[in-house]
Amino acid sequence: MSMRSKLKQMWTDKTLYFMLLPGLLYFIIFHVWPIIGMKLAFYDFRIMGNNVFVGLKYFRELFSTPIFTQVIANTLIISAMKMFLIFPIPIIFALMLNEFMNGKFRKTVQVVSYLPHFLSWVVIAGIWFEFLSKSTGAVNALIQLFGFPAHDFLTDKDSIRWVLVASEAWRNIGWDSIIFLAAILGINQSLYEAAYVDGASRWHIVTRVVLPHLYVPMVTIFILNVGFIMNAGLDQVLNFTNDSVNSQIDIIDTYVYRVGLINGQYSFATAANLFKSAIGVTLVLSTHFISKKLTSKGAW
Repeated sequence: MSMRSKLKQMWTDKTLYFMLLPGLLYFIIFHVWPIIGMKLAFYDFRIMGNNVFVGLKYFRELFSTPIFTQVIANTLIISAMKMFLIFPIPIIFALMLNEFMNGKFRKTVQVVSYLPHFLSWVVIAGIWFEFLSKSTGAVNALIQLFGFPAHDFLTDKDSIRWVLVASEAWRNIGWDSIIFLAAILGINQSLYEAAYVDGASRWHIVTRVVLPHLYVPMVTIFILNVGFIMNAGLDQVLNFTNDSVNSQIDIIDTYVYRVGLINGQYSFATAANLFKSAIGVTLVLSTHFISKKLTSKGAW
């Protein structure tokens, strides 16, 4: 298609492009434009006067800081736990929703499961604080009912990462299942009919008809999740952290927040964030090309 034909087609679909404009502006202002500010990682920030170019000074300081190694380890561990443990849950949830024959009940379950996604982490943390409270929480009440002592999950270093994973799953299970449920609902009904005629059981239909149609969205979302492996959840960690468990859940984002915004070391914090972003981009591209090589399916 020639450029003239493309422009003509765009003009024909101008209403759709106009609807796309707010989303494009959001990403340009909050995701593309800030990339320009990343150059601060190579400059010595000055409140008055021009910034001074210092090359890789702040990167050398970053990698020579002992705490940064622990911060990277925490980030990778928490992100890996979320990615591998939570990833199958929305898929299973979508398959279960598809099995409900009662449409009204299915819609009710969908709406209820979507609601936590629209709550802020401040509200969610408050809910989980009450849920896991050592004195009045429902979990500890159940534990004590079976004769075991109450446990303070929120101040236990061995439990806090699992609390992050569980609360993340609770918040996003319904929302993340939307894309898989949409793929399931888009399956041609004639495939189901042919399977029934051939005597396929419900289990065979799920494994031989439904799951193959989920392969592409599964691969795409997994690749994108790999790109976000350095994002372990700033808002979530800030709301669940305390002095007892901070060493286990102090991630790159909280480190950047503490060093950059609180301590005012803007260049140092920018270097840390640039390192995190570079790793994320590298992982997305690597996973995409490996997937294309092995399965001919990628993120695009």
